[in-house]
Amino acid sequence: MRGYCAPLMVAIVQNGIAEVTPSGAGWARAFAVLYDPFLWVGERAGLRAHRKELLSRARGCAVEIGAGTGLNLPHYPDDLDELVLVEPDAAMRSRLEKRLIRSDRPARLVDAPAERLPFADGSVDTVISTFVLCTVDAPDLALREIARVLRADGQLLFIEHVRSDSPTLAYWQDRLVGPWRRFAQGCRCNRATPELIASCGLELQHVQEASWHAMPPIVRPLIAGRAHPGSSDG
Repeated sequence: MRGYCAPLMVAIVQNGIAEVTPSGAGWARAFAVLYDPFLWVGERAGLRAHRKELLSRARGCAVEIGAGTGLNLPHYPDDLDELVLVEPDAAMRSRLEKRLIRSDRPARLVDAPAERLPFADGSVDTVISTFVLCTVDAPDLALREIARVLRADGQLLFIEHVRSDSPTLAYWQDRLVGPWRRFAQGCRCNRATPELIASCGLELQHVQEASWHAMPPIVRPLIAGRAHPGSSDG
């Protein structure tokens, strides 16, 4: 789902494994339509403030991977040199384009996966990833691409839900990962993202733990922060 870890299983995950896991192109289109309404409660319950605080640090040439429907758009600084929104899902990209037009914010849309970013080595100041690294099929490739395109003094800004430190919750994340992945267009609710970031040529800095309030417990643990290119590619 390229970053779309929406709480769409609230209605069907109650006491165990979900029995309904829609899939296919039709569901992908429906998911794009339903994404913002289902995120509304979580946004109001604190995630919007996390986005605003994180994105205030964006600078220079900024590239957002998995930009989705454009929920980050209102929070970018006005003094960026350039804003590029990368979104490979056609249904999401269509809604992103409409939101971009309404926002009147100058930005360029690019159709590309996070694993193959069409940017030169060391050409980007800021990469933004919000609820993306849980979804990409090859997160190690995506992170190495991010490390490749960042300048030496560049930064990755991220908000991601992660594998829980609680053994009980981690157990349920593992048990529900299959139905959640099918329902939420590829999202892995149990991905150990901090360890992945640290192993792929990026150094974690200023990482904070948070909670995605009003969301299903399996996607509630969050991390938010920055990472910088390391001295080696890990």
